[in-house]
Amino acid sequence: MNATQWFEREKYFAAFVTGSLLPFWQQRQEGEFSGVAGVPIRFVCFQAPHHRRVVVISPGRVESYVKYPEVAYDLFHHGYDVMIVDHRGQGRSGRLLDDPQRGHVVKFSDYVDDFESFYQKIVQPRAYQQHFALAHSMGAAILTLFLARHPTAFSAAALSAPMFGIDLPMPNWLAERILDWTEERVAIRDTYAVGTRQWLPLPYLINTLTHSRERYQQNLRYYIDHPEIQLGGPTYHWVRESIQAGKQIIAQAANITTPLLLLQASEDTVVDNQAQTDFCHTLVTVGGDCEGGKPWIINGAYHEILFEQDQIRTQALSVILRFFAQHFSDNR
Repeated sequence: MNATQWFEREKYFAAFVTGSLLPFWQQRQEGEFSGVAGVPIRFVCFQAPHHRRVVVISPGRVESYVKYPEVAYDLFHHGYDVMIVDHRGQGRSGRLLDDPQRGHVVKFSDYVDDFESFYQKIVQPRAYQQHFALAHSMGAAILTLFLARHPTAFSAAALSAPMFGIDLPMPNWLAERILDWTEERVAIRDTYAVGTRQWLPLPYLINTLTHSRERYQQNLRYYIDHPEIQLGGPTYHWVRESIQAGKQIIAQAANITTPLLLLQASEDTVVDNQAQTDFCHTLVTVGGDCEGGKPWIINGAYHEILFEQDQIRTQALSVILRFFAQHFSDNR
C-alpha cells in the first residue's frame, strides 16, 4: 500500500468501508482468555503467513477492537500482523459492575496483568521475528507500565496521546482530595464521576476527539450497531487509580529501555500534555530512549490522532511506520 492513498481516503470513505475494509474485517480471528479474577478478556488477530512482524495494539478507554479495523488494515497492508486486546471492563471483555456502562477497574495494575497474560499466552507463542506495539491514551499507560516490567518484550513502541495525566476541570490537588474522600464511601466510590453518565451518541459538531466527520460518524455506527461495547463515564475509583498510575509511570521510567515514540495531539483536551512532556524529560534523564528526546507534536490534532482527518492521520501513521522500520532487526 502506498501511504499517499491515505490523503484522499475521507473523500471516498463510504466506498472504502464497504469495498475494502469490510472483507478485511471479515477475515479476523477472535479469541478470549481469562484475566485477573477470571474476567474474560477478548482479542482479535489479523494474520498472513508471510508476515514476520506483529503490531500489538492497546486501545484507549471506552474503545474496542471493533473500532480499529481501519488502523489494522493500514498496518496489515504495510507488512505487519495485527493483534488488538479489549481491556477489562470495556469493549467485548467482561464488565466489572452491575451497571456495565460504568468505566471501572479495581486496580490499574489489573490492566497491566491482563496485558502481560495477553503477551505471554497469545502473542509470544506465535514466534514472530519482532514485536512492535501501538497504544492510545489509557492503553498507552497500560503498555508503558508493562514495559517497565518487560523492557525487551517489544522492539519499539509508539504511544498515541498517552494518558500519563488527565485533563481535569479543577486543580489536581483538589481532585485528589475529593477522590480520597469518595474512596472511603463505597456508595459513591463506584458511581459515575461528577459530570459523566451513560454513553450517548453526541453529534459531530460538539465532539473534541477528532476533526474527521467521516471517521467520527463511522465510530458512532460501530457503537450503535454493537451496543455491548458501549461504555459511559468512569467511576470515581477509576479516576483515582488512573491518576496514581500516571505517577507510577514517572517513578518507573528508569526501568523502561524500549525505544519509544510519543505522539502528542496539540489540541488535546482529554489528557494532560504536560505530563507527556515530563515523562519524556524524565525518561531521557535516566538514559531511556524517547525519539527526539521529547513528544512528537501532531499539530492540529484532537485526542484521537489515529482517527483524525486524512492529512493529520497520514502524518502520524507515516511517523509511526518510519519509527518501527528504524528498529527492524535486519537493519543492524
